[in-house]
Amino acid sequence: MNCDPIRFGTETAAAAPATAKSFPARIELPAGFQPEGIAIKNTTGYFGSRVDGDIYAADLRTGTGRVISQGPGTASLGMKIDSHGRLFVAGATGGDGRVIDTRTGKVLASYKFTTATPTFVNDVILSKDAAWFTDSRQPVLYKVPLGRNGKLPKQEAVKTVALSGDYVHDPVNNNANGISLTPDGRALIIVQSSTGFLFRVDPRTGVTRRIDLGGAVMTAGDGLLLSKDTLYVVQNRLNKVAVLDLTRSGRSGRLVREITSTDFDVPTTAAFFGNRIYLPNARFSTPPTPTTPYWVTAVTR
Repeated sequence: MNCDPIRFGTETAAAAPATAKSFPARIELPAGFQPEGIAIKNTTGYFGSRVDGDIYAADLRTGTGRVISQGPGTASLGMKIDSHGRLFVAGATGGDGRVIDTRTGKVLASYKFTTATPTFVNDVILSKDAAWFTDSRQPVLYKVPLGRNGKLPKQEAVKTVALSGDYVHDPVNNNANGISLTPDGRALIIVQSSTGFLFRVDPRTGVTRRIDLGGAVMTAGDGLLLSKDTLYVVQNRLNKVAVLDLTRSGRSGRLVREITSTDFDVPTTAAFFGNRIYLPNARFSTPPTPTTPYWVTAVTR
């Protein structure tokens, strides 16, 4: 079924100087930080902690950084940054999302999506008129509508969109994880971690259709990153990034190649900077301690 455009934008890479290739290909994060999400604006990378939700900002040119916003005590997972320098953050088991001013670290808004359990608000994508959040333990998406010039709404404006169609909810394992726009901007794409399936989601109705990848399955699918018609799918525990060539509608695609690195240790999400993709390593298979090292890996896309 075709639908009319809904003013979705297309995520593009940040402008980057030609010297970006000389930036460090590995950025060390604070010991014990347990990263998951990433967002990049200009030459600054922002990372969220699964421990307490702290937001850490690092200079991509030098690798140095600091905590710019103290967390609420629950995890900060997927993140996206807008043109106003506002960081939209998925709040995991908190069942919420918040918006942070990256200049001051102040929480500009906080939205409670659900009080149901279990909940795991996992990732977020920005369109021109909304922020969309996934919940890996509930069969829904959460929509935070944005007003003129990106004005943040009040709590009562938040909408819950139930998923239906081809998507089958797994009550035991993680479901909707990474989220993206389709190349034509008419719909959303989610990856279901428990099955490795990609789904095209009608944002008006929540009806899903499985994307035909010619038999390819995105096992351990996590973060999604779109550039024109190319979708990058982070396959966390497989330590690789699948590169898919999608049709404009996002109804089908094919696996073109895979990106790997010996520096990967369970990468989760990704962000562009120039010709690079930066990925934080969550190290899920390594027992976390206050001194466990964590880092970010940059690879050529």
